[in-house]
Amino acid sequence: MLIPVVLSGGAGTRLWPLSRELYPKQLLALAGGERTMLQDTVARLEGLPELAAPVVVCNEAHRFMVAEQLRQQGVAAPSIILEPVGRNTAPAIALAAHAALASAPDPLLLVLPADHVIRETAPFLAAVMAALPAAQAGRLVTFGVVARQPETGYGYIRRSAGEGPVYPIASFVEKPDAARAREFVASGDYFWNSGMFLFRARRYLAELQHHAPEIASACAAAWAAATRDLDFIRVDGTAFAACPSDSIDYAVMEKTDAAVVTPLDAGWSDVGSWSSLHDAIASDADGNVLRGDVIAEDSRDCFLFSESRLVATVGLEGHVVIETKDAVLVAPRNRVQDVKKLVNRIKAAGRAEHSLHREVFRPWGSYDSIESGERYQVKRLTVKPGASMSLQLHHHRAEHWIVVSGTARITRNDEVFLLEENQSTYIPLGAKHRIENPGKIPLHLIEVQSGSYLGEDDIVRFEDRYGREGSSK
Repeated sequence: MLIPVVLSGGAGTRLWPLSRELYPKQLLALAGGERTMLQDTVARLEGLPELAAPVVVCNEAHRFMVAEQLRQQGVAAPSIILEPVGRNTAPAIALAAHAALASAPDPLLLVLPADHVIRETAPFLAAVMAALPAAQAGRLVTFGVVARQPETGYGYIRRSAGEGPVYPIASFVEKPDAARAREFVASGDYFWNSGMFLFRARRYLAELQHHAPEIASACAAAWAAATRDLDFIRVDGTAFAACPSDSIDYAVMEKTDAAVVTPLDAGWSDVGSWSSLHDAIASDADGNVLRGDVIAEDSRDCFLFSESRLVATVGLEGHVVIETKDAVLVAPRNRVQDVKKLVNRIKAAGRAEHSLHREVFRPWGSYDSIESGERYQVKRLTVKPGASMSLQLHHHRAEHWIVVSGTARITRNDEVFLLEENQSTYIPLGAKHRIENPGKIPLHLIEVQSGSYLGEDDIVRFEDRYGREGSSK
């Protein structure tokens, strides 16, 4: 049995303002199609033999979006493990290995980050098939990306002599300077470190126990006390928080004598910046990548993205312009690695733009904060068919609801009634209330809030089908 392990815990701050802490890049459709990067990761596995449902390791704050995207992709019965805190890839993979062993005696694990672009699926699948015999024999296989040009932003893997398609590993090399990177590419013996792996679950746990016993013990304890929460697996937070934070490379791969590398030449990119995303997507005759409502006049080698309004450029060269509903980024392509510094400044200033978009997704749908001012806020709510908000009240605000389209079932204290298109109602301060969508099409409403405090933490939940009682999320 082959079980994909999809690592979906990253924040992707270098792709701000599209990627944010609570809506990171792996949950976005960045590669030019309709599918998100997480969905692309799952979709490209079709055709592999004895393929089981994936194990996905993700941040607790992303759990409902991950589950919904897998449902949209038609993935049946995935195991979604919630990390209470981030502890890097070695512990995340250990949790996935324990989960996989709960469903099979000793399955093969194909470990894949959820936020990579692979343009050519056939060579990727061929590399996995070529690596299978070594993994079945107990080797820990990593996939080394064939380096087409020198890159200083990637770590490298140097192979030893061999006939292939699987080679012994001579060494792992940290990110080099430009001169060394050119030497690496010229030699033909160095690959970019992709962060993708294939091995047996028990062999990985055994190597982890041998080389990083504190991580192995903490993950075993966290898994032993795991509980089910709806469709999610919650490991013990205390035990996992005590786990050292380390990557699989440092914890295992650089120390084990079982590591081998398989070359991968499939149009891979880790999409670590706006510049690398530009390179990963087909551009026009002027070298521009244009997304959304964009007009570029005499502009070259740019990445121009519009989410909500017209973006127009004149005489721009080698720049990134990213427009969202609440933020605009303008930067030279050769400076986009510094976007992370910008995000840190936004966070230090106490602003919310590093974490949230103006449109916020919830398990029942989403809300878009259209307008706000002193003592008022206007939102557009979208409730999915069959979905329901929690039964709740607010201490500091009242709400007016107007149905734009669809049908709403409203609970207001002891009343339950329907609202149709163009009808409205009022929820007084302190009243218990709920919105449900009993229909088969999305429900759209305009919500006008008024009161002394309009923060999202002014919510007292009494009933919630998504298990969020006591939470404001």
